[in-house]
Amino acid sequence: MGRYRDMFDLTGRVALVAGAASGLGRASALALADFGAFVVAADRDAAGVEALVRELEAGGTQGQAVGLDIRDRDQVRRTIAGIVERHGRLDVAVTTPSVNIRKRLLDYADDELDRVLTLNLKGTFNVLVEAARVMAGRGQGSLIAFASIRAQVVEPGQGVYAATKAGTVQLIKTLAAELGPRGVRANAVAPGVIDTPLTQPLKNHPEWYGAYAAKTALGRWGTPDEVAAAVVFLAADASRYVTGSVLTVDGGWTAIDGRYDPPLNP
Repeated sequence: MGRYRDMFDLTGRVALVAGAASGLGRASALALADFGAFVVAADRDAAGVEALVRELEAGGTQGQAVGLDIRDRDQVRRTIAGIVERHGRLDVAVTTPSVNIRKRLLDYADDELDRVLTLNLKGTFNVLVEAARVMAGRGQGSLIAFASIRAQVVEPGQGVYAATKAGTVQLIKTLAAELGPRGVRANAVAPGVIDTPLTQPLKNHPEWYGAYAAKTALGRWGTPDEVAAAVVFLAADASRYVTGSVLTVDGGWTAIDGRYDPPLNP
């Protein structure tokens, strides 16, 4: 007994979570720590990750706060080198930061395009590749990137964001193909509509917020902890035969074709 429970145990593992100050990154960090991992919480918001680590410590677990801008590859490289120097290992790397400028493609300015591409795609690339170097050298590790349902389905105003998320999925698939022989797994989590600080403004538009809820099979928005549970699975030995996959956590959004429920017995 307990063999399957042990497959989720992360005791002794070291996990880097980029974007850990808020939202899905914060929930992921808390969940990984709850299952025993030592979490290195990284974010541009240094005060935010310091507060997170204090929360971990108050709950009886340990963590480390690091200021990090994932757009700066040298900074990412130094951060990961520091983790290895201090802990001797890096077992899990989760990267969550993204930005979405909701504009139709014909209205996108160059600086807006650069902002979304640089954070969402280049930043994600930086974390995945630099973490992968360390993991490949050790012959083990789990890379986890945050994609989105927008990698599959789009709506007006989401084109550039969607392109970066589709690109993230392809990065993950390529890393899985290239690093599988070296013991490294790479997977993506694709959330649907989740209640986070980034989506909070949509609550100011009840019709918009309600329409998104109605599009899901479950009729509601998701919560960060429901997404964080997927991160734990992909980090743990429970998923040791899972690589190159996209784990969709969307309440059934992408399973449904349209919003009309036709009468089947007219």
